[in-house]
Amino acid sequence: MAQQSPANKAPTGYDDTPFIPGTEWRVHDGTRPQPRIITPVAESSQNEPPSDAIVLFDGSDLSKWTGRDGDAAWKVENGYMEVTRAGNIETKEHFGDCQLHLEWAAPAEVKGDSQGRGNSGVFLMGNYEIQVLDGYDNPTYADGITAAIYGQYPPLVNACRKPGEWQTYDIFFLAPRFGGQKLISPAYITVVHNGVLVQNHQAAMGPTGHRQAPSYSEPHPPQGPIMLQDHGDLVRYRNIWIRTL
Repeated sequence: MAQQSPANKAPTGYDDTPFIPGTEWRVHDGTRPQPRIITPVAESSQNEPPSDAIVLFDGSDLSKWTGRDGDAAWKVENGYMEVTRAGNIETKEHFGDCQLHLEWAAPAEVKGDSQGRGNSGVFLMGNYEIQVLDGYDNPTYADGITAAIYGQYPPLVNACRKPGEWQTYDIFFLAPRFGGQKLISPAYITVVHNGVLVQNHQAAMGPTGHRQAPSYSEPHPPQGPIMLQDHGDLVRYRNIWIRTL
């Protein structure tokens, strides 16, 4: 069940979920220690992608993305895209090993708490989520805070900027390798949040999920889409590019 929270507050953790393999913590455990809070560098934007990058979103249109019912239906204006509660969107092109850069902003007006505040997510191969959340002065379960490998690893530190400010993710991803039905090597994920290393070549335990113990129970293709989650909050994204490795 969910950890007790004050009336009308979202739960800050659970105590009835499976244990994460090799740890003493349950998935989304409300008692797991929180990452240390630090102040990142001032807001900035890396406007020009490197020459070998594939630009996935330059602020003008969603032609490289698809949505739940065909075309991606998120709003595009002023150089950013914004969740419209029309469902997740994902890239038409699929990727494996990659370097991914993107910038995002949670709503400036704070509404909700815990997982109900500025919630979205970046999914590598459609399977491995790096949590997007307004984690500034917002208690929640540690493996669901901003830049967590969702349901598995909290970030090394909480490097969030204030609500409404643009934040950057630079994600370095090595896809898992399978030999037939057998896992040869897991996915490895490195995340730099606002210029701060928060996930250091971390081996994912399997595809991420809500209230689920991770595992590589089934092999999957060597490439998959980059997916952005519509969790119902009006999160914005801009300046998205990727390099294949």
